[in-house]
Amino acid sequence: MPIIELAGKTYEVDEDGFLQELDKWSEEFAQAYASAEDIEGQLTEEHWKLINYLRNYYQQFGIAPMIRKICKDCGVDMKKLYELFPTGPAKGACKLAGLAKPTGCV
Repeated sequence: MPIIELAGKTYEVDEDGFLQELDKWSEEFAQAYASAEDIEGQLTEEHWKLINYLRNYYQQFGIAPMIRKICKDCGVDMKKLYELFPTGPAKGACKLAGLAKPTGCV
């Protein structure tokens, strides 16, 4: 497994960059990893709303939610999701939330 270093800490990720040790996730990890997902500057309140939603959903159900569910539950449209997470909500947002690679994500 590849190892990445962010903010002076090392993390084990899979070949697509998804965190493998989910218990090592922190807000510091998400902020440091954001630039790798084409997000400039600090994560905004909107980013954190979605990241926290994804983490809570994953903890409750053991999977990442479908994109339509994210849009409905968080009150954002698909265009806004891609503005917030340019590499995509399934890929970029789940990576920053420290989730395992979603099913069907390529």
